[in-house]
Amino acid sequence: MRLLPKDSEEGWVPYAWLVYLAFFLAYPVLAGGWRTWALTIVCISAFLPLYFWGYWLDGKKVLIPMAGIAAIGMLTAKWNPGSSVFFVYAAAFVGEIGEPSAGLPYLGAIIALAGGEAWLLGLSVNFWIPAILFAALIGGVDMHAAQKRRMNRRLRMANEEIEHLAKVAERERIARDLHDLLGHTLSVIILKSELASKLAEKDPSRAATEIREVERISREALAEVRQAVKGYRSEGLASEMKRARDTLTTAGIQVEASAEPVPLAPAQESVLVLALREAVTNVVRHAQARTCRIRFGRGPSCCELEIADDGRGGASTEGTGLTGMRERVETLGGAIVRDSERGTRILIRLPLPEAA
Repeated sequence: MRLLPKDSEEGWVPYAWLVYLAFFLAYPVLAGGWRTWALTIVCISAFLPLYFWGYWLDGKKVLIPMAGIAAIGMLTAKWNPGSSVFFVYAAAFVGEIGEPSAGLPYLGAIIALAGGEAWLLGLSVNFWIPAILFAALIGGVDMHAAQKRRMNRRLRMANEEIEHLAKVAERERIARDLHDLLGHTLSVIILKSELASKLAEKDPSRAATEIREVERISREALAEVRQAVKGYRSEGLASEMKRARDTLTTAGIQVEASAEPVPLAPAQESVLVLALREAVTNVVRHAQARTCRIRFGRGPSCCELEIADDGRGGASTEGTGLTGMRERVETLGGAIVRDSERGTRILIRLPLPEAA
């Protein structure tokens, strides 16, 4: 049977505080007599369970062992001046009641009990000075220490919550990145595989070239998946625009692309790369477009990436890819405008590094 909770923050210190029972034992040692010793043993036997029980309780439940310990002090004060230690032990638990404002009235009640009994019974200063002075001192110290422990527990809980949220955010990031990376890459692989299948009889040499492209893209996809798990690092927006142009051309879509040199932070460039990839994937998969325009340049205090096609458009709801794109952009203080009345036009605005 454990005397203290397994996760007790006090450690072995509660055992050390029992040394103050020596003041209560001093009287029977000096006075002697079997009756005095019998009463002393009975009182200590009643005190110890209450004392250790108090470490298992918090809130107002701890008032029960506190009251029991204070009662032992009141019952033994007449014949043993060392019984003042019981008022001190009772005061040592006031911090566990709650905030200091909640424990202070109970500390005052313990001090009042000790002082009132000393006055009514005419007890010596050997009783009431230690009872009042040390009860006030130990009670105040315990309230401060208990409040500090509560704050540390809240801090640990907050840190655990932050760690949990960080893990959730990282899982969501990996899910979004994998969706964008694999969605785009698999679309290209399907396009090139279909093209190779059509060319297998008409132009075997061209078909073999397309199959080698499929192999290269597959290897790149594997590397990108590994990068996404570790933390996405793009090859740059210029490289992604070239890849987008090749993908659209393979799908039989005419491409108009233009880009201005605009300084970007690494995080902004990564977000724009993934946004361009997702938008191009949607054009290839769903738009049924003949032309696609990609433009990147500087706007008023922001940079702009525009992807517009002349496809079927429509007011379709946002899928996982577009939702993830919007979350990334808004995290960096940007915004996305989507227009699907005539084809689909996506305009992404991000604040320039100096403006951000």
